[in-house]
Amino acid sequence: MKHINHFVNGKQFKGQDTNTAEVFNPATGDITATVNLASQQETEEAIRVATEALPSWSKTPPLKRARVMFKFKELLEKNLDKLATMITSEHGKVLSDAKGEIARGLEVVEFACGIPQLLKGDYTEQVGTGIDSYSVRQPLGVCAGITPFNFPVMVPMWMFPMAIACGNTFILKPSEKDPSASIFMAELLKEAGLPDGVLNVIQGDKTAVDTLLSDARIAAVSFVGSTPIAEYVYRTGTHYGKRVQALGGAKNHLVVMPDADLDQAVDALMGAAYGSAGERCMAISVGVVVGDIADKLVEKLLTRISELKIGNGMINEPDMGPLVTNMHLEKVKGYIQTGIKEGAELKADGRGTSVAEHENGFFLGGCLFDHVTPDMTIYKEEIFGPVLSIVRVDDFETAVQLINDHEFGNGVSLFTRDGHSAREFSSRIKVGMVGVNIPIPVPVAFHSFGGWKRSLFGDHYAYGPEGVRFYTHLKTVTTRWPTGNISGAEFTMPVMK
Repeated sequence: MKHINHFVNGKQFKGQDTNTAEVFNPATGDITATVNLASQQETEEAIRVATEALPSWSKTPPLKRARVMFKFKELLEKNLDKLATMITSEHGKVLSDAKGEIARGLEVVEFACGIPQLLKGDYTEQVGTGIDSYSVRQPLGVCAGITPFNFPVMVPMWMFPMAIACGNTFILKPSEKDPSASIFMAELLKEAGLPDGVLNVIQGDKTAVDTLLSDARIAAVSFVGSTPIAEYVYRTGTHYGKRVQALGGAKNHLVVMPDADLDQAVDALMGAAYGSAGERCMAISVGVVVGDIADKLVEKLLTRISELKIGNGMINEPDMGPLVTNMHLEKVKGYIQTGIKEGAELKADGRGTSVAEHENGFFLGGCLFDHVTPDMTIYKEEIFGPVLSIVRVDDFETAVQLINDHEFGNGVSLFTRDGHSAREFSSRIKVGMVGVNIPIPVPVAFHSFGGWKRSLFGDHYAYGPEGVRFYTHLKTVTTRWPTGNISGAEFTMPVMK
């Protein structure tokens, strides 16, 4: 049985082995590994190591930090297939989807390679007579990242490349459901030349999380996960004086206007709702159909759902793999039953899905609800599975109001041929990431990722320019070098002359 350890001070260590979790292959249902869950003392040891590594790393010139990122990028590309296999074997997503995840994480590494330019400050000469002023960005200190199971490579790479390139040290607490990739990335960074102690990986549960949130040596915490936990992380971390960005849940809508290309809209809904078995924070889980095209759209969706290829993500490239654990599978099935009970019409039921030679896998076929209303649980809550709900509305204004009234504001999409509708939608919608004829509007790395309302707690988005701001302090210095007579004490507020 494989055993997955922590990675602290440049090497793996097993820990006390008093608390472990099981890691599954979701396609077979087999337990493939156990992972150590860190105690408070083990987490504190990682914090100590990161604290001791901070002074030297924070003084390392940004150009040298960038060169480590360049080498890390090269090693990631060289080991892409191996890393993708780790993702698929523990998460379940299709191999090509795993490679896509790595590619999107690599974008952030590439952005971090430009850190010498990104950290440049501003300089103003002669703000007053003989007085100059300049600003610089300096590292925060020891930072921590708490990341979810659905993107075990991409989401950590939203965090640690930016934090490290900015001169901080970092402790990653990945999901215990698919932990292998985190150790492999840490080993690649060491091979790239990162000094010991700059990146540390602690496998763990709530004990490790609470230690990171409360320890005074941690300056900032980044989190991605469900809204209840995001709110807990934000409230707890800020209570202890930390800078916190906590990205929470989503209920992403895709609005189909009557003038939209229906086949394109169906393609978009299929990929965005059922790709990665719906286990994406940017998955589309609600199709909002405007006007009288709903029957045609539902008919086309049902045909496409019946053709979905579902299977082991490692074999013959199916459309969709299993859910991550049996517990999560049962949770999603519970939402389906609730939808039926509350009066939604279940047009496609994936609960009877079985994959040959994988009868114990955690598979669920594509599910489609029609005539869903805003008061239903399956509309209000994040299901995080291959379940698409169709909401029918009469007009554009109702669609906009429906989305703006929802507690989540992560991502949204509009499919239309009309430029005016697209412009109005983009301007008026209360959602952080908007796509027009694009179903999953995840920003590229030189922009920034983040939602509105209860999809984000904190003032900073993830990666990109916002990542630089989050992982640095701004310092402004005002200087004067007098050579002649100096006036006496001034007791009024200084005014530049």
